[in-house]
Amino acid sequence: MIKMILDLDTGVDDGMALAYALGSKEIDLIGVTGTFGNVYTKDGVQNVLNIMHMCNVNDIPVFAGESHPLSKDNFTRLEVSARIHGENGVGQVAMETSPREKETKSAVDFLIESVKKYGKELVIVATGPQTNLATALKKAPEIKDMIGRVVIMGGALTVPGNVNQYTEANISQDPEAAKQLFESGLDVTMVGLDVTQRSTLTNADTQRWRETESVPGMTYADMVDYYITQNIGVEGCYLHDPSAVINAVHPEYFTMLPMHLTVVTEGEAEGRTIGDSTKLRDPHPNVKVCIGVDSRALVNDLNETLLALFQNNK
Repeated sequence: MIKMILDLDTGVDDGMALAYALGSKEIDLIGVTGTFGNVYTKDGVQNVLNIMHMCNVNDIPVFAGESHPLSKDNFTRLEVSARIHGENGVGQVAMETSPREKETKSAVDFLIESVKKYGKELVIVATGPQTNLATALKKAPEIKDMIGRVVIMGGALTVPGNVNQYTEANISQDPEAAKQLFESGLDVTMVGLDVTQRSTLTNADTQRWRETESVPGMTYADMVDYYITQNIGVEGCYLHDPSAVINAVHPEYFTMLPMHLTVVTEGEAEGRTIGDSTKLRDPHPNVKVCIGVDSRALVNDLNETLLALFQNNK
């Protein structure tokens, strides 16, 4: 099994990514860390706790992470995030509040301690801004040579961004953190819009979840049906964050391009993920960029894993 930490800004698609990790027989989820982005950090952390409570998972610790980008001292949630994910981050669906609380330790300290404990065995999947990871690397630079794989949902290389023509949402929230991560020398895989927009989930899929007649199945169906209504012009919804978690388990579903990647941190193209022109002759690329995906395999894997989770919680 893969030892994994999920670093989430828990909106609806983060919620699907979490459900996949909880339901997968190939993942040993050792902890969840929260960050800002789709929601404020505290709200995302509470969403994680509530989802786990609903799924009868009470032994995986949850940690609150950074609440704002590296270069700022605050964060204001975007109106578009509230629209797409709902004011509460989970499609306006009400869930029972978990009696469990977040851990007192910070997400950054948990990341550092986990890397030192598990080393190359550990895979970190980040589906929000990369602020927690960048902060951990700054606080404990020695972990750079200990970390196994890092998989992020973010960026766009061969397609336009979804914030503007250059920039994808997670990278745009903290370009400096993404730049530091990409240039750190870590084994990073970028699961960006190039592939996440090729896989979609439809109301027919959520109806299967609903038919389990389980609380998690019906709740997730309501969450994702809301999310689908906000994806205007798309028949269904894109599978942004679930694609990153699935990549960590099944990289064979993806076509990846090794390259030296960096992030533009100023000007009109701030947040753009692009090849580093200063390293064209460097034979050791720092990032594997996903540029193709077997969407049928990915969607089937997600559906079957979530169905099994829901059926086990009837």
